[in-house]
Amino acid sequence: MTDIPPTSSAPARPGLFLAFEGGEGAGKSTQVGLLREWLSAAGRDVIVTREPGGTDIGERVRTILLEHGQGEVDPRTEALLFAASRAAHVVQKIRPAIEAGQVVVSDRFVDSSLAYQGAGRELGVEAVADLNDWATEGMVPDLTVLLDVAPAISKARREARDLGAPGDRIESAEETFHARLRDAFLGRAAQAPERYLVLDGTLPAPEVHARIREALEPMLNV
Repeated sequence: MTDIPPTSSAPARPGLFLAFEGGEGAGKSTQVGLLREWLSAAGRDVIVTREPGGTDIGERVRTILLEHGQGEVDPRTEALLFAASRAAHVVQKIRPAIEAGQVVVSDRFVDSSLAYQGAGRELGVEAVADLNDWATEGMVPDLTVLLDVAPAISKARREARDLGAPGDRIESAEETFHARLRDAFLGRAAQAPERYLVLDGTLPAPEVHARIREALEPMLNV
């Protein structure tokens, strides 16, 4: 996998908004944790959040979306619930933090909906993009780190993590679903390479972290 280096300079808005994307088991949680430690050590005020979730409303929606036994959630309802959670996330947490000069690191953002509902559920990427553009009032991360792994590796990592237990409602979707996700993520990154850093998620975690730091240093002036 060849990295797609970002070319953006430090953003005009007071804070910084970073998003991590990728399939299940790509290593997002590990890299988010390493980045938080590095940013805190550098003296930056950092907020780590996640989607779906990040707010009281979002966490309640997360339960409906991900846990088994919540009743049928058809693809269109799923997309709307994700968008509703994200709207609250932007208004209540992300935008206020950025305006206060903080660094916001989110485990998933709009690209996940475009991949999971737009491509995975086959609702159409453009339709889901329009919905989320309205929900977020056009909010776009300053940099999106895409950790790319093959679906088979994602599945093996998830099963090892969960000791073979069934995944959540979305993780347990068929393999072709997860293949569509990967293609959608990579397609998004190829369309706007200046906003994405694509990294091989099978590389050792310290190496991935080092490449993320290298991309962020000029943006953060550290």
